[in-house]
Amino acid sequence: MTLHEMVVGSGDTPVVFLHGLFGQGKNFGTVATRLKDDATCHLVDLPNHGRSSWTESFSLDGQADVVGDWLEERFDGPVALIGHSLGGKIAMRLALRRPALVDRLMVVDISPARNVAAAQFVNLVAALRTLDLDTVTSRTEADENLTELIPDDTVRRFLLQNLRRRGQSWSWQANLDLLGDSLHAVGGWPAMEGRYDGPVLWVAGGRSPYVQPEHLEPMRQLFPRVLQVTLKNAGHWVHADDPDGFVAVVRHLLAMS
Repeated sequence: MTLHEMVVGSGDTPVVFLHGLFGQGKNFGTVATRLKDDATCHLVDLPNHGRSSWTESFSLDGQADVVGDWLEERFDGPVALIGHSLGGKIAMRLALRRPALVDRLMVVDISPARNVAAAQFVNLVAALRTLDLDTVTSRTEADENLTELIPDDTVRRFLLQNLRRRGQSWSWQANLDLLGDSLHAVGGWPAMEGRYDGPVLWVAGGRSPYVQPEHLEPMRQLFPRVLQVTLKNAGHWVHADDPDGFVAVVRHLLAMS
């Protein structure tokens, strides 16, 4: 398995960022640039996303093991690990399964629970599958063809970052079929024991439904040192909605002991 990364900054602390479903490591580029003197940021494309390799099957633990194996090969010691949405679930399970790889953890707008809000991706994936890649002539045309099914401009263009031209043809850079068929697993949280005793920041978007009060106790059981932070003006894409607040929280994470 090969995981693609973009490295930004030259600070002493290695920080690994894991993006959400259908995202890419570069989604954290603006944040990483602002942290370039505080840390060395590694913006990773998750398996089945971006320029990283695809897997034949999907499970949260399987994806966590791929990232864990990469961390073992890439770094001499534990890293600060930041995961958003799907990346947050993978980061949590990685910290619980292989805690020696994680020096500190930041979980962004996701919980150790089944997230019902992720059901929106069922319709989004169905819309993407209607796109006839054999007849698409440009990204603009693809955008126009999806406007009726995905009327939100921000969401539609976020998803279309996965459309890539190779020669005269277009294809999905993300593993659309596997991820689309695995949405139940993406939104789930299989029961697991254990706990991670390192410092944990749990960041929620104040306008997002992904983190609920009933998730606090399960979070505390798994991560006893968890500190919850809410960025009130942010939705689910916290780092994009409130980059100033997000950068401040990352700096707080790096200062924790």
